[in-house]
Amino acid sequence: MVRYALALFAMLMCMQAEGSALERLLMPGPVAKAHAKLEDSCEKCHDRKDRHQQTALCLDCHKDIRADIDTKRGFHGHSVKKDVGCPACHTDHKGRDADIVRFDRDSFDHAQSGYPLSGRHVGVKCDSCHAKGKPLRSAPVTCIGCHKKDDVHQGKLGTDCAACHSTQGFRTTKFDHATTHFPLTGAHVKVACESCHRDPSFKGASTECNSCHARDDVHHGGRGPNCQSCHGTTTWKNSSFDHFKAAHFALNGAHAHVSCTGCHRSGDMKAKLPKDCAGCHSADDRHAGRFGTDCAACHGEVRWKDATYDHALKADFPLRGAHAKIECNACHKVDAKQAKLGRDCKSCHAPDDVHNNSMGANCGSCHVETGWRDKVVFDHGLTSFPLVGLHASVACEECHVTRAFRGTAKDCYSCHKAKDVHKGSLGKTCNDCHNPNGWAFWQFDHGHKTHFALTGAHKDLACESCHKESPDKVKLSMECGSCHGREDVHQGRFGRDCARCHDTRTFRQPRVLH
Repeated sequence: MVRYALALFAMLMCMQAEGSALERLLMPGPVAKAHAKLEDSCEKCHDRKDRHQQTALCLDCHKDIRADIDTKRGFHGHSVKKDVGCPACHTDHKGRDADIVRFDRDSFDHAQSGYPLSGRHVGVKCDSCHAKGKPLRSAPVTCIGCHKKDDVHQGKLGTDCAACHSTQGFRTTKFDHATTHFPLTGAHVKVACESCHRDPSFKGASTECNSCHARDDVHHGGRGPNCQSCHGTTTWKNSSFDHFKAAHFALNGAHAHVSCTGCHRSGDMKAKLPKDCAGCHSADDRHAGRFGTDCAACHGEVRWKDATYDHALKADFPLRGAHAKIECNACHKVDAKQAKLGRDCKSCHAPDDVHNNSMGANCGSCHVETGWRDKVVFDHGLTSFPLVGLHASVACEECHVTRAFRGTAKDCYSCHKAKDVHKGSLGKTCNDCHNPNGWAFWQFDHGHKTHFALTGAHKDLACESCHKESPDKVKLSMECGSCHGREDVHQGRFGRDCARCHDTRTFRQPRVLH
């Protein structure tokens, strides 16, 4: 009986050995490198009796994946159904270097992992969160898991960063400050948290204005720490302080835009200030006190230049033209109440008189009030030299060099000597030939004026061809020989009266004598 049992045992062992050898023989190919140590133990992955147990055998080794599926965590917990076995995605026996995971980072939808990427996470590289050499599932899924070093609160506000921040950036917060005892309004809405909360724990911050704005207090504590009694949270300049009610001095016009310290320079708002204009504006008084201290008699509160003084009514001197734009102290150089100014032009404009008093004191006889050069009305026709032709458009100073306007020469040559193309050879009485409409418009009747008519070839000669010197000095002879002696081919044998044979057309064709 014992011998039978031993034989039976030996037979079973032989069958088992033959089965393993048979499985290895029928194996479709080498397993992946990660499973190489299990290649001789097929039963670790395959149940010969029930092939549906393969997924359970996989999860017996991959306990972390089983935990993800059971707790619905990670990719396998969110995207893998229980009735789908591991072989549906992971196939083996494709060789040692085969990719049995088949994971493509570029096309992977991260939302399948239960952690969708949004905001700035979208552009982050995979290796920033998934450490190399470690399973992808091991990456942290909490904010603090990645951003612990970025936590400016140093953990004092807990680990739930998403309670205040979003994935758009750490500065994009959604904390509702109204849930505290200090709702944020006005300019406070845009202030960075750390501007008030110096402690990263965000605890112990004072709610009093002065605790943050003591350095901004232009009153230097003179109005106390209760800033909100006059100011709102929008801006410091929008003050609700009623100056008229509290100080009996209404802030109108430009006063409404002046800062408090513009008048209350000491910062003590309780110190009494003068209420008359000169009390504050004596330094701004361009009249240097010449018109007294009652600035409001001429000026309003909007600006100094809006003066209401009626010069025509009060001084009997209307300000017109350039006078309307001139500064008061340009004329009133001393106290206006003590010194009265003359009303004639000369009393103010004597230094401006370019005529050096040669034209008298009545400037208004030629000039107007808009400007010295505007519409000068002097009638030159009343003088002994009426302006006609081009003279009418010439500026006064072209002829009147000294601006004295008297004693100026009236002859043409005094002004036009430089333009005399005759170089003085025809004398100084230019008007014998020329007229004021232009040098080119000239006409000289040689026959009438000199009793020597220009005919024939004489007609086209230039004046200086005969008049080598000024007619005022030398009178030319009317004999032909006086000009043509060198051209006389007869060498004087027929006398000097060339006209007996020749005429003014040419010497080459003598007249035929009968």
